[in-house]
Amino acid sequence: MGTGYIRIQASTADEALPVAGADVMIKQRNGNRLFKTRTGEDGKTEDFPLPTPSAAYTLSPCGNCNGALPYSLCDVDIKADGFVTKHIRGVQILDTQTTILPVNMQPLAEEPNPVREEVVEIPPAGLLLSEEYRKMDPPIARAAEEVIIPDYITVHLGRPDNASARNVRVKFPEYVKNTASSEIYATWPEESLRANIHAITTFALNRVYTEWYPARGYNFDITNSTSYDQYFRYEGPIFESISRITDEIFNVYAHRFGFRNPFFTQYCNGTTVTCPGMSQWGTVTLANQGMEALEILHYYYPQDLQLTMSDNITGITESFPGEPLNLGSTGESVRRVQNDLNRIRINYPLIPAIPNPNGVFDSETQSAVITFQRVFNINANGIVNRATWNRIASIFVAVTRLAELDGEGIRYTIGINPPDITLSQGSRGEYVQELQFILTVISVFYPSVPPVIIDGVFGSVDKNAVMEFQKTFGLPQTGVVNAEVWNKLYTVYRGIKNNVPVPEEG
Repeated sequence: MGTGYIRIQASTADEALPVAGADVMIKQRNGNRLFKTRTGEDGKTEDFPLPTPSAAYTLSPCGNCNGALPYSLCDVDIKADGFVTKHIRGVQILDTQTTILPVNMQPLAEEPNPVREEVVEIPPAGLLLSEEYRKMDPPIARAAEEVIIPDYITVHLGRPDNASARNVRVKFPEYVKNTASSEIYATWPEESLRANIHAITTFALNRVYTEWYPARGYNFDITNSTSYDQYFRYEGPIFESISRITDEIFNVYAHRFGFRNPFFTQYCNGTTVTCPGMSQWGTVTLANQGMEALEILHYYYPQDLQLTMSDNITGITESFPGEPLNLGSTGESVRRVQNDLNRIRINYPLIPAIPNPNGVFDSETQSAVITFQRVFNINANGIVNRATWNRIASIFVAVTRLAELDGEGIRYTIGINPPDITLSQGSRGEYVQELQFILTVISVFYPSVPPVIIDGVFGSVDKNAVMEFQKTFGLPQTGVVNAEVWNKLYTVYRGIKNNVPVPEEG
């Protein structure tokens, strides 16, 4: 037997706000209570130990040959005033590893009988699946366009032709963390983990770069079906070791010499399913033989494959300065970090204030960086490396965007009663602007609803957002905003306004 750990992290508004004081229950699968706790100011719980099978069972393809799982499972309930209660079933715990369960809390709608609970069943680890892997032909290579790391990726939770499956919009690094935690075991050697994370990142970027699905008329970037793409588990756990590596390399991708496009890094488990690309289990053997991540990739893919880092990340307005910032560093990059952390601490008050953001990396700045790193599960060394820089920039964008939307609400005069007007594609005017604003606010709290541009013109993007809203809330998917849709939009929006107090600057 071994021991693993679990940590719950509850937030809302795309991580712009922690959900403090939430009641958390960790239970055995039979319902017996193991631990009862509450989230702290940062929305996190402490780490709780749980018994698990030995890590040795996750290091060999035959670890579960007797039919037993090579990990243990638990259930988690999270309840907070003003939010939908989450019941997350089948959370995976690995020996020697810390499972982080990121929980996106959604506000209760302001209606007589709102949905008060959501049950999420986490499916098994990908290595235990028997589904065929990634049968699609590789896309045609392109050599001209620049590769941009997206801030978000839209994942279809089903096969491409499953129209009833939801789409969810996920921050790209969190997508990679979730997928890696779903596809492989965090107990594997580090170079094996790195090789797999490079392959997962590159595969996703290939789909985005080639616009594989949008070019075929779909409204998503990738699916979570392993017959076509990669294994993403909605509301699934991530592992701290995988999270740490991903924060370092989510913007590193593989490509062939002479081509910019991310390579089609096909892979499979290499035991029950084989393919022309990388064997996931094979990477463990190669890492144990002393191979580094790039050598492992070369073993399975062309020898001219290269790894390239891109700081061209959508949503991050200023790239990492190139050298880590630490105690004694000076300059405008330090000042930016100081100002960003001071703004983030309004929403995350555990982060200490930096009283004099003058561009000098002093002990107060170091203390604020360390606390930020602890809150967001980064190696807490007080050094702003590329991973910490990008995470600070991402959270800063989230908190400022939430504040902007809160202030913009006054402009659109959202009243008690919704408009008595039907809107559809082609409509224009102030009511379309109101619709677009409400959809944009809702999209921050519900990853299945995509954001739109507030321009007063009801276009195809707006129709898609309306249909995704209708799918999320159980309404007929017409893309038309009639009285029923307006009423639901208003109850969801009012629930956000009344249940999520946005901290004010000052």
